[in-house]
Amino acid sequence: MTIRSLAAELGVAPMSLYRHVRDKDDLLNEVVDRLLARAWRPRTDQGNWRAWVTEAADNLRRFLVTQPAALHVYLQHPVVSHSAITRMEAMLEVLRSAGADEAAARRAYGAIHTYTVGFAALEASRAGWTPPGEATGGVAFQLATYTTPRQFAVGLRYLLDGIEGHPRTFGVTGRA
Repeated sequence: MTIRSLAAELGVAPMSLYRHVRDKDDLLNEVVDRLLARAWRPRTDQGNWRAWVTEAADNLRRFLVTQPAALHVYLQHPVVSHSAITRMEAMLEVLRSAGADEAAARRAYGAIHTYTVGFAALEASRAGWTPPGEATGGVAFQLATYTTPRQFAVGLRYLLDGIEGHPRTFGVTGRA
């Protein structure tokens, strides 16, 4: 896609689009922001921090896997769009409400976010992949099972267990 082809599709002059966006990347960032706004919010009550964080992370993973342009944006640069910042602030608030101080909440958010984006990238890259031949098929198939939505949930549970159990995250007891 180019700005020129988009303008032609819309029946406008290319320069008229530049009144609204700087370039193609700016336009793509705006589209991703609007899609993200509809995709990330959990339905779970924020009072159950683990369930809320799990649903928020899985919603982002699913969004990135099903929207290749969004995954591309997330892998190119830190996403600081309105929806991404809203998502981050909501997650930080849930973590702080569970008992994490500001620094611990930010570290926990960073770990969860990095795990989610990285897992989505690996999952998306293996979509439609089939193991090669019989000789390596068994091992390859086993490795492929590490990039399923179920495995994402297992890994996220391990990560949240570590966050919850870390004394500097939720205090000496290790429980929120």
